[in-house]
Amino acid sequence: MRYHFALTLAFTFATAVAASAAANAQTPASGGTGALQCAIGKVTGVGGSEQSVREYLATPGRDQYRYLADHPIQCRISDEGRASACTGITTLRREQVSVYDQIDSSLTAVVARVDLDHGTYPILIVVLSKDVQCQE
Repeated sequence: MRYHFALTLAFTFATAVAASAAANAQTPASGGTGALQCAIGKVTGVGGSEQSVREYLATPGRDQYRYLADHPIQCRISDEGRASACTGITTLRREQVSVYDQIDSSLTAVVARVDLDHGTYPILIVVLSKDVQCQE
């Protein structure tokens, strides 16, 4: 029960932070066009730590499946049920996310519920901006 409450609280907090950030962003990021201006979206594609996503994108297309298999997403889980220090990459299929921040013209940080070895946790990951479909 305590685990469920902590998980719900963490996801609610992350959603509120993302909604606040999206409400404050009235114009696209400086120099960028097409910045996401929504708080909630759905993602189908890959997501993970920024370094892992960039390495995945730099991998030749024929080797990307192997990269996914060799670098599964892993996070440290605190006693309070918070995920941190995440590394690796995972695939997302129509996963509802809270849009957090535009990193650059091609990457966006989102909070998504991701299956880890110890359960499902809301974590901050990086996804391709083109893979995010805004919902209003």
